[in-house]
Amino acid sequence: MPLPTFLALIFGVILAAGASIAVVQVAGLSLAWLGLFALCLALFVRTLRWH
Repeated sequence: MPLPTFLALIFGVILAAGASIAVVQVAGLSLAWLGLFALCLALFVRTLRWH
């Protein structure tokens, strides 16, 4: 992968992460509760995939 493409990809990921954190904060949600919900959802999806 060429270096400019790689740097653009990294920048895009960092920008998307920052935007998602900003949206969560503006919505008034707690990142801790949202993270716990995401972990529970991932565990639920994993148990569905293993059966």
